Amino acid sequence: MVAHVHGSIAEPRYAVLFPGQGVQRPGMGEPWRGTPSWELVDSVSRASGFDVAELLLTADQETLSRTDHAQISVFTASLLAWSEFRRHDPHAAARVVAVAGHSLGEYSALVAAEVLSVADGAWLVGERGRAMAETARRRPGAMAAVMGGAVEQVEALVEAARRDGAELWVANHNSPQQTVIAGSRTAVEATAASAAEAGLRYSVLPVTAACHSPYMEPAGAALGRALELTGFATGTVPVVANVDARAHHGGSHWRELCARQLVSRVRWADTLHVLHEELDATAFLDIGPGSTLAGLVRRNLPEIPSDRFKAPVPQTA
Repeated sequence: MVAHVHGSIAEPRYAVLFPGQGVQRPGMGEPWRGTPSWELVDSVSRASGFDVAELLLTADQETLSRTDHAQISVFTASLLAWSEFRRHDPHAAARVVAVAGHSLGEYSALVAAEVLSVADGAWLVGERGRAMAETARRRPGAMAAVMGGAVEQVEALVEAARRDGAELWVANHNSPQQTVIAGSRTAVEATAASAAEAGLRYSVLPVTAACHSPYMEPAGAALGRALELTGFATGTVPVVANVDARAHHGGSHWRELCARQLVSRVRWADTLHVLHEELDATAFLDIGPGSTLAGLVRRNLPEIPSDRFKAPVPQTA
């Protein structure tokens, strides 16, 4: 069930990537129902307080668009894929040298690296999602992807807006040609228009939260309390953190990294380079719903093979 998306090499050293919020879709759990890994759904439901089976099987797009629902759904779907990947291809799983996750996906990566247990990861994702949803309800924000220019060009647009009093920040640096901005809706829409005038493409994202910006600071208190109650193990492989694009092993320092991640830029382009150049990953495997991260590998490291782990075809009665 590993489909080769780009290139192929013998005996690759895999870096495994886990997606974040935004890849959720109705029925995305259906292919995994009936697999031995489906028991994870009950474990995540008990730990998080959500009916995850309902979210994965019957929830509509509007229900899944809620921040808390989206996060626990993508987290669970990613763990189902990771579990089935290891069960079906233990030889490939033994060649995983490092992991990373985009935003929410960092929690999936921490579970995959055995820094967090499934129960602790599910509980943290549940608390994080609820805190972020409540923060966005109290102080709505917006995000937009700016494409076609280097991050420095987008940073200059953001700084110009901030000099004029706008509440705006760079939220994600995803590739040499894609940077996401976040802040107030007025600031995001005005800066997106400025980007268009500069010859850049942009897309205002269908979200009401300014993720990875100071707008999320109120959510930090609840997440911080949850992190303090969570144990972080040594882990089995390095995890490259979003906030500093450095490889970290397990340990209590992940409390601070996870807390900072809530309000800080996701350095995804740098993360991919670290996985390849410092941790010697020779191929990337996108685990979880969709193939967004495999696409970002192609944009950042076009010469490196990027694969995705495909969900099985659902069995019809």
